[in-house]
Amino acid sequence: MKKLVLFFFMIISSIVLAQSQKSQKVKYVSIKQKVCPNQKGFQLVLKAIATDSRCPEGVTCIWAGEVTAVVSVYKDSKLIKDTTLVFSMKNEEDNKKWFATYLPAKQKNIKSIRLLPYPKEGTKINPEEYHLKIGYLR
Repeated sequence: MKKLVLFFFMIISSIVLAQSQKSQKVKYVSIKQKVCPNQKGFQLVLKAIATDSRCPEGVTCIWAGEVTAVVSVYKDSKLIKDTTLVFSMKNEEDNKKWFATYLPAKQKNIKSIRLLPYPKEGTKINPEEYHLKIGYLR
């Protein structure tokens, strides 16, 4: 009987301890190519895409590629600086830290940074369609 009680205790404790944490919701903020006038605080604007060598969908590549973009930083609607960022797997953490410097406190826990739209085979991207999509945990 002692073994049976011990067995049930172990089963119940393992079920209770195995419960997953609350799933964290990812929210998104977009950085586009226009400045909003009269905005207080920092504002990021995607100024230009210098290079986009990402492997298009529908093509087999040996290298994933990267994107070089110029991001402008404004404070209280005044240009502070332009920064050239390279978006690739090896620069991901550095880019997260850079963006966290200028984003509001509730958006600093960055999960992902994506440049959209992603290239497709045989399709040319209109430069005005580019935007950055930053996912952050709330």
